[in-house]
Amino acid sequence: MEQGPAARWLQLLTTPQTAWTIPLICTLFPLLIRWIVSLNPYSGFNTPPMYGDYEAQRHWMEITNGLPPSKWYTYDLDWWGLDYPPLTAFHSWLCGYIGLLINPSWFALDASRGYESPNSKFFMRATVAVSEALIYIPAVWCFGRIVYPEQQKKYLVVLLILMQPGLIIIDHGHFQFNSVMLGLALWAINCYLIKYYVLGSVFFCLALGFKQMALYYAPSVFGFLLGVCISTPKKLDGMLLFVKLGVTVIATFALMLYPWITSVEDLLQIVHRVFPVARGLYEDKVANVWCALNVVIKLRNVLSLQSTVRLSLCATLAAILPINIHLGRAPSRKRFGYALVNTSLAFFLFSFQVHEKSILLPALPILLIMSEEPDAVEVFMNVAMFSMFPLLKREGLSTPYFAVTFLWNWLGGLSGCRKSIKWAIYGSLLAWHAAEYYVAPPEQWPDLYTVLNAAISCGYFVLIFVYFTYQQFVAGQTVFGAATKLKSA
Repeated sequence: MEQGPAARWLQLLTTPQTAWTIPLICTLFPLLIRWIVSLNPYSGFNTPPMYGDYEAQRHWMEITNGLPPSKWYTYDLDWWGLDYPPLTAFHSWLCGYIGLLINPSWFALDASRGYESPNSKFFMRATVAVSEALIYIPAVWCFGRIVYPEQQKKYLVVLLILMQPGLIIIDHGHFQFNSVMLGLALWAINCYLIKYYVLGSVFFCLALGFKQMALYYAPSVFGFLLGVCISTPKKLDGMLLFVKLGVTVIATFALMLYPWITSVEDLLQIVHRVFPVARGLYEDKVANVWCALNVVIKLRNVLSLQSTVRLSLCATLAAILPINIHLGRAPSRKRFGYALVNTSLAFFLFSFQVHEKSILLPALPILLIMSEEPDAVEVFMNVAMFSMFPLLKREGLSTPYFAVTFLWNWLGGLSGCRKSIKWAIYGSLLAWHAAEYYVAPPEQWPDLYTVLNAAISCGYFVLIFVYFTYQQFVAGQTVFGAATKLKSA
């Protein structure tokens, strides 16, 4: 990683005359790439009647400005009904409010459904870029400052995290606001690393309040904070911290739910929308264990919906409990870093209702240990991108997919040890791409390549999960800047 083009260019700029330009370049270049990607199609581009995720996000800006909060989670649910927690609704309201000041027709209630004009699309793309610039990018810089005192390494890690191809292609190509949730989660991690546990818990509740998928990190956050409370030398201080954390969580969620807090019916409707159990074990061909097993055993035909919920719950708990008990018994930066990686990856592999884009959840903590685990991180990121290719191809994003993946690998120059293993993995991914491009699938198996993609990706994700779990329990690097135990401040 430290021998790649990005590292060499940063080294050239590390002079008294030009050093001031490095933070600007490390911020503006990733923003430029994001804007270039945003010039491509998005989810649902020119595909009536339902369009896609772009229309969903636009529609939420429409209903949050055109209706009272009591109707946000109940209004015409067949047309992209709101199914994210309240902070997403408030964010949609803010974006829509600004948009209405510019052009009321963009978010006119009902009349604006499927609205696509050059100016409105520019505005929508800008909302993603500005949201990321305000929340996610500062969080990445803060992490770099906390963990890497050496300027050269800090700048390199920050640049490569911001150039992460998966987040770029999903938020600025496909169209979503994952960077807001990931940024809030990273602000929480930053606070925990410097022992601002209460403030960190506010940020983590906000991450949960923006997207429920932040639950992928919740067991590790809980195990870490509980371990800090228990391991505090003065038991009274530990108990006081525990009470502070509990009050903080309750108060933060109460504020986010304030418009609905007087109605049990409204609260239950929010829960129903946020956790749509009826959708089934997984959607589309996602690279987790249940979709891979479906090739051999049609679980959704053999088991009832309730049985699949219990099965995924038991499998997820079996995977994450040892990881987080290990963390809670002796909380340290090293254990916290690996636990975040392993828990989020276990959720992706074994939990209920996983989407292809959910791989962005384990991608965040995995990227945060890039400097210590360059080979594993490189393999993970390339497999993660590969796993999303069928989705991206359907949306006309094949060209930016290859471009941002190549750019990240080239900038990092991450090829180091274990080259034979990595090239064997990459060879299998390239072979799939070649077959998918040149050889048509049999008529009786039209989804052959999509299923193979999910199975191949899942196999590699399982191996990566085993590797990182071994690193947490047995070997492991000194991640997040230190291996010392953390006590309450």
